[in-house]
Amino acid sequence: MKVLGIDPGTAACGYGIVHESDGRIRALTHGCWTSGARERPELRLRTIFDGVTGLISEHEPDAVALEESFVGADARIALFVGQARGAALVAAAGAGVACTEYAPARVKQAVCGYGRADKGQVSRMVRMLLSLEAEPETSHAADALAVAICHVSMPPLSRLAS
Repeated sequence: MKVLGIDPGTAACGYGIVHESDGRIRALTHGCWTSGARERPELRLRTIFDGVTGLISEHEPDAVALEESFVGADARIALFVGQARGAALVAAAGAGVACTEYAPARVKQAVCGYGRADKGQVSRMVRMLLSLEAEPETSHAADALAVAICHVSMPPLSRLAS
């Protein structure tokens, strides 16, 4: 199974593709799309849409897994993250790839064994689980890989229920 994981955000949107075969998981690619605060919102969302579309076209994943929005005290941030999620979901739907969303605590539980793990712990565990030479360059890329790992680690019926 090949999964595109996405950590949505308009300023920084992480992505990572993992491939699971015979119980072994390896990373195919990962990174982060960024945009400046002064860039027009529609252009920021277009970057995400085009990026997801390009990755799906190039790697043909079986699924797209996204981290659900964490709604903190700032409603504006939640709105921007929701817009980024929407751009990714529409890109996946346009390519006919099924999407699943996971709560941040569920992703951390799957990768670290602890639902309240910090970003450093997630990054270190992603490196270990994928046998990467170094931790991903950004926490957004590490989180995206973690979401993809979470998806491939779920039993098939759990994936359908998510």
